[in-house]
Amino acid sequence: MLILNSSILVSLFVFVCGVVSFVGVRKHLLSTLLSLEFMMLGIFWLMSVSIVNLGGDLYFILFFLTLAACEGALGLALLVSVVRTHGSDNFSGFNVLQC
Repeated sequence: MLILNSSILVSLFVFVCGVVSFVGVRKHLLSTLLSLEFMMLGIFWLMSVSIVNLGGDLYFILFFLTLAACEGALGLALLVSVVRTHGSDNFSGFNVLQC
């Protein structure tokens, strides 16, 4: 039972660290994407510990992992597109009024 509680606390800590870095560090697009993936890792860890402890199937966890991988691929494609059009991934270099 102690292992379960510590595992849940660690996964919540990972999620909170991801949220803090997502909100606090907004200089580069890559750091924002990495903090989103860190939050997904914390949620995945929490779900896997909870579902395995309850004796459920792992299909939902694999579905969530698939969606997280698709989100990562979409984020990297967006990063490549932004770097090609704007030259860097700095948020300060973006012009909102320019198409």
